[in-house]
Amino acid sequence: MTHFPPDILSLYEIHEWKHASAILKCDFPDEWQDILEMLREFRLRKSWIMKAGGNKSELAIWVDQFLGIRGWREKQFETAVIVDRDRYDSPTHKVDCYKNRIALELEWNNKDLFYDRDLNNFRLLFELRAISVGVIFTRSDGLQRIFNELGRGSSYGNSTTHMSKLLPRILGGGGSGCPIMVVGITEQLLDNDA
Repeated sequence: MTHFPPDILSLYEIHEWKHASAILKCDFPDEWQDILEMLREFRLRKSWIMKAGGNKSELAIWVDQFLGIRGWREKQFETAVIVDRDRYDSPTHKVDCYKNRIALELEWNNKDLFYDRDLNNFRLLFELRAISVGVIFTRSDGLQRIFNELGRGSSYGNSTTHMSKLLPRILGGGGSGCPIMVVGITEQLLDNDA
């Protein structure tokens, strides 16, 4: 059972495993509030969809700024395996936004293999007791209709990150024991600013 309020449930496609929202709400109330505020404030601007690709999307910049002023930071963990006196570095991938044991990854328009990387990272960091919950902010499949109508469908293709590419990976055991919450951006969030 999710702990999201109805106003957010009406705008986003939300899935969770291993009581992720309960853990956030009860054990990490500040981070839970940050996520709720972000989801209430967020709108998918048409101008972001129409803009050609680059290093970092306008959507990613918005998320980084919104969470950044609340203390969330990109985080690289230093991990290693030590056997007797031998140390073997075991680096993880950077987490997009991290605060107080909560890891949030934004997957807007990457190759769908990035989901494997994120879930494996969540699994490892959870097993190492570095995170308690992993969150993926991505797009719902229904947005493809909007992309097509705007003539941008080929830029947001079937092999890029969207919900139907993520859910089977989680259901198949990706993320292992890590509590995971997935939030999908839906058509209801479109803002025709352009």
